[in-house]
Amino acid sequence: MTPEAIVPPLTPAAHGPARPDETVDDLLGGALRLIQPARGYRMAVDTVLLAAAVPARAGAQTVELGTGTGAAALAVAWRTGARVDGLEVQAPLAALARRNAALNGLDGRVRIAEGSLDRPFRDTLPHLVPGRVDHVFANPPYAAPGEGPASPIPGKTAAHAHETLDLGHWVDAGHRLLRTKGTLTVIHRADRLAALVALLHPRFGDTTVLPLWPRAGQSAKRVLVQARKGTRGGSRLLPGLCLHGAQTRYTPEAEAVLRRGAALDLADGGAIRETPTP
Repeated sequence: MTPEAIVPPLTPAAHGPARPDETVDDLLGGALRLIQPARGYRMAVDTVLLAAAVPARAGAQTVELGTGTGAAALAVAWRTGARVDGLEVQAPLAALARRNAALNGLDGRVRIAEGSLDRPFRDTLPHLVPGRVDHVFANPPYAAPGEGPASPIPGKTAAHAHETLDLGHWVDAGHRLLRTKGTLTVIHRADRLAALVALLHPRFGDTTVLPLWPRAGQSAKRVLVQARKGTRGGSRLLPGLCLHGAQTRYTPEAEAVLRRGAALDLADGGAIRETPTP
């Protein structure tokens, strides 16, 4: 995680239940609190950017695949008023995501289920009807199965790479859940964009790609990709979002998204919308 991703840890005793091996951190400029492992899986900037791009509205049914500690699910619920179901394969992270939902008073709209996305949804998300979900979003593992060395930090390797599931499994899961014209929003490595777009076609259309540049003049390392199930519209490559300006400071546009919870409207060219909170 970059140092500017969130502000320094809060005092756990003052801001919610936490254990000696956990921290409690500000998310979206303090609008939300997030309990995280002190070592291991921790939220990154990508999480907030993903949540900002989900085009949900109040009451919409959304699902996050691979919810981790629940940061993106909470951010979507807070910003939009939508109902969010998070699916997480690691039991400790799923339990932590439930604690985070309760800590922020969002456990009425954010539900966390434990399970793998290759299992039947009737087992993991029995209250949902596949083919009826409005929006699905995910930050799939950046490493392909078997790619790269294992992390010495417990939980981190499992969070960033899956032993058996490749990117196609994530796209398939989203397709099974979504209604026709529902959106799938994914953040992923820029060097895997071609593979991701190939997996989306022809079951998804109206594919929109937003490059995320670390700084002006540098190549994008991440891309946000959004597509609609069952449509035939072509692909669009948007101008992109530059995250950092001078030194390590965020650009004003990135600051609006990462600190103030503004939305990234990919349907409108990546416009940044600072909407009132629910």
